[in-house]
Amino acid sequence: MTIVLITVLLYLLATGLLVANFASSEAAGRAWLAPAIGAVLLHAGTHLAAWHGIGGADMHFYAALSLVSLGMAAMTVAVGAKGRMAALGVVVFPLAVLTLGGYHLHGHIAPEMLDWRLQLHAWTALLAYATLALAALLAIMLWLQERALRRRSIHGWLRALPPLVELETLLFRTIKVGFVLLSATLLTGVLFVDDLLAQHLVHKTVLSVLSWLTFGALLVGRWRYGWRGAVAVRWTLVATALLVLSFFGSKFVLELVLQRTN
Repeated sequence: MTIVLITVLLYLLATGLLVANFASSEAAGRAWLAPAIGAVLLHAGTHLAAWHGIGGADMHFYAALSLVSLGMAAMTVAVGAKGRMAALGVVVFPLAVLTLGGYHLHGHIAPEMLDWRLQLHAWTALLAYATLALAALLAIMLWLQERALRRRSIHGWLRALPPLVELETLLFRTIKVGFVLLSATLLTGVLFVDDLLAQHLVHKTVLSVLSWLTFGALLVGRWRYGWRGAVAVRWTLVATALLVLSFFGSKFVLELVLQRTN
């Protein structure tokens, strides 16, 4: 409980420092970085300690949410430390607080015994979800920045965002990395999951493939037709929504509604 509380306080401190910078109409300084790094390390330590206690990695609904937010927070720190996109922390860090709190309050569930191949599939999936969820946040920020520019009303935290072209470039780089990870997730699923089209996996598989196709079409559209702006935002959000439904939607129904943990 103490580690969780300290982690929450560090995340909130980092968020508060970012908000204070934006409220003062200054570019985000680096004071937020130390508590953010501490929070990410302790967040990871919370999972490692829990896994040590139960004898393996817990990847059920609340644990998966917390792990995805941990990945998002770690990437936010990595990108923000280079002086770009620290503003993401205003959304990502509170999200990490909520998901870590949910994981702690729900308790830990005995892990499924997975061999290294299925563990590789699961970890690749979580990395893909975290990366593409971050891409969705970047897309929303891109949309907000474009709308503010059209209205000539750049205020508060929008000033902390990089120039529009740089933000768009970062969005597509993130999507490319996420697309590669999602491709690896689908490939390892085909190779290592015995019955990929089982009743409780078929909808997950179909939605994941649809998300992969949507992200792929967006990247092709960007390369071939120069898609950007509102078009890129719409495709990114649709593809991310399909991915969220495929993984967390299915986990929610199976584990929390139907009470099935395997």
